[in-house]
Amino acid sequence: MDIYEKIVSLRREGHRAALATIVNVRGSIPSFASAKMLITDDGAIFGTIGGGCVEAEVWQAAREVLATEKPRILAFNLNKDPKYDTGLVCGGSLEIFIEPILPVATVYIFGAGHVGHNVYRVARIAGFEVVIADDREAYANRERFPDARDVYAEEFDQILPQLEPPEAAFIVIATRGHRDDMKILRWAVGTEAHYIGMIGSKRKVITIYKELEKEGVAQEKLDRVRSPIGLDIGATTPEEIAVSVVAELIAVRRHAESALPHMRLLRKLAEQAQVADPAPVAS
Repeated sequence: MDIYEKIVSLRREGHRAALATIVNVRGSIPSFASAKMLITDDGAIFGTIGGGCVEAEVWQAAREVLATEKPRILAFNLNKDPKYDTGLVCGGSLEIFIEPILPVATVYIFGAGHVGHNVYRVARIAGFEVVIADDREAYANRERFPDARDVYAEEFDQILPQLEPPEAAFIVIATRGHRDDMKILRWAVGTEAHYIGMIGSKRKVITIYKELEKEGVAQEKLDRVRSPIGLDIGATTPEEIAVSVVAELIAVRRHAESALPHMRLLRKLAEQAQVADPAPVAS
């Protein structure tokens, strides 16, 4: 498998990597312009840019690029810096461009009703791949979701075991009922998904959380969840709600400050408002 095939494979599997390319050469170096080295998120290396201390520094820089998801350029003068005199170099200089290779951003939308359908439409425009899941075939079908990567139309208990969201995945829960929302949330917090969001009022969210906590779901798992879902733009229609939801997905994807608030804020507000303990949701 060459580097390009490896990149496609990694992105499809939800992994990240950094690609180092020699972009500028002066004099003689132990490699050539356009030589590439791929560093995966587990530290593995594919390809080479010449070996020696240069690759060691590039490997370390690649880890930083993966952490920040921002590209950078490294410059090496092999003739003037004695630490590169390992017998492998020829005395020239080079520049290496290191860029992040990010996984395909995939949104798993649970609920194919008006909100789910509009989230799908906006998410596709924003460049996300989409997986649709609903227990109603009249809603979850290829006619309504022609560009979805996958469409599932079965009972949620049958759908969930088929799904393995990667670490880079986004999960949006917007079914037509509290019971299904809670069922999917129970499953979602056990995945490695990067983002988990659930639509609903603050009271609904607190009710479901309290029930899951009674079942033994750890609070730190629930703290990962963003709910009510979406950025606060005053949205009321399904189309506006979809824009607010996808805006939050983009903010999380791009590490924007607007994506920082978590459920801990909602818990704090609930405590301050002394929300009464609601009746448990039927499981």
